[in-house]
Amino acid sequence: MKKPYDFFLRFTKQQQKGIVALLLLILVIQLGYYIYVSVLFTGDKFTAEQEKEWLSHQTEIDRLQSQKSQKRDTIFPFNPNYISDYKAYVLGINLQQLNKLKEYRKSGAFVNSAQEFKNVTGVHDTLLVKLSPYFRFPVMPVNKQRGEEQNVVPTYTHKDEITIIDINKATREDLIKIHGIGDYYSKLIVERREQLGGYVSMEQMDDFSQIPQQAIILLKERFQVIEVPQTLKINVNNASLSQLSRFPYFDKELARAIITHRSMLGKFVKIEDLLKINGFPVQKEKIIALYLEF
Repeated sequence: MKKPYDFFLRFTKQQQKGIVALLLLILVIQLGYYIYVSVLFTGDKFTAEQEKEWLSHQTEIDRLQSQKSQKRDTIFPFNPNYISDYKAYVLGINLQQLNKLKEYRKSGAFVNSAQEFKNVTGVHDTLLVKLSPYFRFPVMPVNKQRGEEQNVVPTYTHKDEITIIDINKATREDLIKIHGIGDYYSKLIVERREQLGGYVSMEQMDDFSQIPQQAIILLKERFQVIEVPQTLKINVNNASLSQLSRFPYFDKELARAIITHRSMLGKFVKIEDLLKINGFPVQKEKIIALYLEF
């Protein structure tokens, strides 16, 4: 009776070694394939689990992105006697109303209450209700005889008028005179002005979040954009990554997104096109637009 492996003995020893080596090679290949398939399916399972987790948070992500993309109008405290053309535009005060205020101020008089502001400018009650909580008038000094602060808003005369300095011509020494603006903050303000080619609105002082709020209010009272500067324009359709990243209102991530967007969808035509990019500071849209060209 022949044994099952008798056929193997018919080969030479060299041939037998070759057959064994071939069988081992087939075994190794099969084992490697099994391991590969196992890892592949495990990875798919892991990816599927990750995808489920992402999807579970998608509603919250969509909500946050929607909130981020919405324009928010933020009004900071200000002295209504020193409203620039740009600020009037942002607040909803038309040119006729602004001119009435300017004529009133040219006479050497000041508005000292919300009602007086309405009487001079003729703004609608709805707008007055919106703006009046942010009006800031200088407070009457302490009454030395009574030792208490007066609550009555003072009436200013011409000799009481504060000398207003153009923020784009102010020196660091001028800025340091403001309580709360020291050597460091004055340097920041001047350096940012040089980067931009000039400020177009005193609202840009709010960009310096590290400066105390009271100092910001004083800055807006003592300085104004008297002459609109020739700002440094950035062409968003051909500016490089480095140029976009150096613009104070953009960071490197947003600069990359702008370049990617224009390379995939074509040139930007207006500022509204940029608002579609995730991470664009939409609340500063009007100011940023003055530094860009298309």
